Amino acid sequence: MKFEGTDAYVATDDLTVAVNAAVTLERPLLVKGEPGTGKTELARQVAQALGLRLIEWNIKSTTRAQQGLYEYDAVSRLRDSQLGEERVHDVRNYIRQGKLWEAFEAGKKVVLLIDEIDKADIEFPNDLLQELDRMEFHVYETGETIRARHRPVIIITSNNEKELPDAFLRRCFFHYIRFPEAETMKKIVEVHHPGIKEALLTAALTQFYEIRDQPGLKKKPSTSEVLDWLKLLLAEDLSPEDLRRDGADVLPKLHGALLKNEQDVHLFERLAFMARRQR
Repeated sequence: MKFEGTDAYVATDDLTVAVNAAVTLERPLLVKGEPGTGKTELARQVAQALGLRLIEWNIKSTTRAQQGLYEYDAVSRLRDSQLGEERVHDVRNYIRQGKLWEAFEAGKKVVLLIDEIDKADIEFPNDLLQELDRMEFHVYETGETIRARHRPVIIITSNNEKELPDAFLRRCFFHYIRFPEAETMKKIVEVHHPGIKEALLTAALTQFYEIRDQPGLKKKPSTSEVLDWLKLLLAEDLSPEDLRRDGADVLPKLHGALLKNEQDVHLFERLAFMARRQR
């Protein structure tokens, strides 16, 4: 069981090493990086490459760790008891399995994605320490212990919005996805836009990296955003010459795909204004 990337996902050597190390060690793989660098997609591609089913647990600010194990619906049971329902006598009718339970009880090995763990409360990772370490948890309402039939491949993503506890980090294999360099980005673009003309790609990526390197930028455009931008450039049949900017027009063509807040748009407008004054 070895991951070497897929036709739809360009994985760098250090990323494939990290995935395979986590699989070998049977440790969760914690993947950090800028939003839009393919962290979530990595889990999908690992599942596809290894021929495993993917179970996704998308974390929100209101998500509790207990929800990944199970939830007990005491309110519904109380209502049913008042109505004299027969199902009230079996507490299992009121237990909803979470994503970890689903992964643990799967008949075959699966890939479990815990996506954007840093969105949750700071105690969220600590509340999963024992379950991810021992691959089991206790259901207090029924008195049973749920153990993993096959230890899942666990991939955890983080946008680095908050620090994760040391005890949690110790139990993970860590990898930071660096933003792709130009050559790697060209390979990524080729996957999504095969046959794109070299001249257009070179001009577009040159401009894209210039924008990312602009001092004072609040949100740097990501990989997913440059792919959207290139899709628009191809749809509009723009040429490398169309992308050229002068001092009066510093904003890139179709900049709404790259610049996602008014502060960054104003930054480039100010640069254009200053360039015009210096003429």
